[in-house]
Amino acid sequence: MVEINTIETTVNVNDVDIAYQLHGNANNPTIMLIHGLGAPLSAWPKAFVEQLVLQGFQVLLLDNRDVGKSAQLEHLKMPNLPWLMLKLKLGLAINVPYKLEDMMNDTVALLDHLQIDKVHLVGASMGGMIAQLITINYPHRVHTLTSMMSTTGNKKLPKMTDAVKQNFAEKPASYSAQDILKFNIKKWQVIGSPGYPSDAESLTEFVIGLLERGMTAKGTLRQMLAVMATKNREKDLAKIATPTLVLHGDDDPLIRVECGIATASVIPSARLKTYPGMGHDCPIELIPSFVEEIISHTNTVASQTSSDTKEITS
Repeated sequence: MVEINTIETTVNVNDVDIAYQLHGNANNPTIMLIHGLGAPLSAWPKAFVEQLVLQGFQVLLLDNRDVGKSAQLEHLKMPNLPWLMLKLKLGLAINVPYKLEDMMNDTVALLDHLQIDKVHLVGASMGGMIAQLITINYPHRVHTLTSMMSTTGNKKLPKMTDAVKQNFAEKPASYSAQDILKFNIKKWQVIGSPGYPSDAESLTEFVIGLLERGMTAKGTLRQMLAVMATKNREKDLAKIATPTLVLHGDDDPLIRVECGIATASVIPSARLKTYPGMGHDCPIELIPSFVEEIISHTNTVASQTSSDTKEITS
């Protein structure tokens, strides 16, 4: 195994403590990975991070607010959930503890703190939504965008399956460590890839890693409310000039493949890659393909930059 230089610390940015990791050589271009709902940075497979580093990138990961080792925002007042759901059904605006835009600002403030001017952005699920917002609002900070198993915010797109909806409505049998572990294992089984099922030992190890990093029901709920409050981004996405890659599973039961197709169709010149049998996770078998697609995507931009430079100097 190749030894990779890793830095981990927590910094206060945008008035919130954000934990992050840096892997690889600081002199290399940076790929920033932003994960999804209730998922700490340990949800990114180690093999994925390692392969990106070995391809010549510095990899930056963060725990979003309310998850992992970042600040748990328990002081924020929770809304009346039944009233909030009614307002959503009526198409009315809702008040939530924070918005995806706040999470976007956390991320940009972290880049400012690290003095990283521009990154290749990779966002999964909710992280894809945050990455889209960064690209919309701070295009000068983004070399390329890769949106994985994410969506545009259009509420008319297909919803999660009934099985996922039922699972999300459930609670652990108790708050014992064992029951919380079982509950989260079942969740990942429900949203996982039918074509690439995880063996029991690997899945248990993965979920233990998430729980040890830090997850709370209230923190996940606050993040979910931020997603629910977000507006349709399609008009803004249609203005993106940043080179964009969309990766999505054909069998995603949480954010349906139609959402990935819609994302790629609305962003000018976006490239779409779908995977039969992939659900709402990162199967270990598909990591080489993910890395190949992302590296090819970033290399295209590097080649274009080189070509533009030659034209200017000639």
